Amino acid sequence: MTGRTFGPGADRLLVDGREVAPVHVATTHREKGRGLLGTDAVEGALWLEGASSVHMMGMRYPIDVAVLDGSGTVLHVATLRPWVGATRPRLAGRVVVEMAAGSCRRWGIAPGGRLEVVPAG
Repeated sequence: MTGRTFGPGADRLLVDGREVAPVHVATTHREKGRGLLGTDAVEGALWLEGASSVHMMGMRYPIDVAVLDGSGTVLHVATLRPWVGATRPRLAGRVVVEMAAGSCRRWGIAPGGRLEVVPAG
């Protein structure tokens, strides 16, 4: 059986003004609820608007997550393991960005930084 890779998205993810990866912005309730469940890998990132935390129940691989406030400022970053990981809800959290484990380090995502999406086109 071949694995299912999520992405890449059509939009671009910026970290402190630098373009780092493709990103898919989840727009439907179904996309937001599903996240990366049912996939075996992620290429780029998944932007989940209206979220302040995530869990790893049902996930098959580790991921990095960044929790952002409404202006895109990074409040928290973590690497989560399948089935056991989760982030605590952040009171000011408005967005969660999910990406492959190690991406936060590679892309320079850290608390206090700023993430944003540049739409395709």
